[in-house]
Amino acid sequence: MPTTLRDVAQLAQVSVKTVSNVVNGYPHVSAGMRRRVEAAVEAIGYRPNRSARTLRTGRTGMLALIVPAADLPGIGGLARAVVRAAAGRGYRVVVNPVDSDPARAAIANPPLPVDGCLLLADLPAAPGVGGLPLVRLGRPAPGGHVDRVGIDHARASRDATVHLLGTGRRRIAAIDAGPGGPFPTPPGIQGYADGLRAAGLAPLPGHLLQAPSHQRADGYRAARTLLAQHLRPDAVVCASDALAVGTLCAAFDAGVRVPEDLAVIGVGGSEEGRWTRPALSTVSADTGFIARQAVARIVARIAEPHAAPVDVVAPHTLLPRASTRRADRSGMLHASR
Repeated sequence: MPTTLRDVAQLAQVSVKTVSNVVNGYPHVSAGMRRRVEAAVEAIGYRPNRSARTLRTGRTGMLALIVPAADLPGIGGLARAVVRAAAGRGYRVVVNPVDSDPARAAIANPPLPVDGCLLLADLPAAPGVGGLPLVRLGRPAPGGHVDRVGIDHARASRDATVHLLGTGRRRIAAIDAGPGGPFPTPPGIQGYADGLRAAGLAPLPGHLLQAPSHQRADGYRAARTLLAQHLRPDAVVCASDALAVGTLCAAFDAGVRVPEDLAVIGVGGSEEGRWTRPALSTVSADTGFIARQAVARIVARIAEPHAAPVDVVAPHTLLPRASTRRADRSGMLHASR
């Protein structure tokens, strides 16, 4: 027999009404009570009767996760985390890939009826997608008029720059990508400049590049431009792991040794970075936290569409690996600090 709300309520030791409030996405449930119900839903394998709920509430029980069509590092892990978090709140997720080229991308209605959309940041979109509730994952939206869940990109980039300075690098370049959003300077570039300034340094001419997108090929082309300069950088801060992977490939093709001649660090903490050679240093975001908070925000936004937008900052951790290993004056490599 299929499990019911009553089964979940008995396992969680709460009322049927409380279980109903959680699985239907109502926001006025305490965090502790919500966790109890979600754990019971997961343990018992409860799945709502979606047809009945659609007729009763006018909602589909579906969310859209809108991502770039390109196979960028980290998207698969994020999608899995979003699916798990949504299931705990009684939702299913359809992943909707779209063109990530700002000149061509037009994000319209998802292919299936959904109650709300989760949009991977750096994709162009209006305040809503087809008039649906929207939460961005990543950078803030232009104008800051929608909910956003993501790391503090300025602080992450500053931490990466300070790490490179600590390995003895001084000619540090930066590769950012995508639209700058509501900021005069993109947050990643601002953090990079702040890190240099704290050490009494400034970006050198030609050492700050803005790539069209976060695709590996754009990182490759930007890095080739940097490596062709007369005063070549000895380190690069990349705004994403994809850009950093492209940079590693460009260095290899140009005969530039990493990390002996060039240190490279990305942002994202993707699984791909573990398997590059040398392994990629990165600033790792807490994907599980981002997924849970993003789903919580979209559920709250569906319930209260006119509430003020909320910005949720996710924690991040610097993961030093071989691509930023420091060298002493003899050229010997040492573990990064």
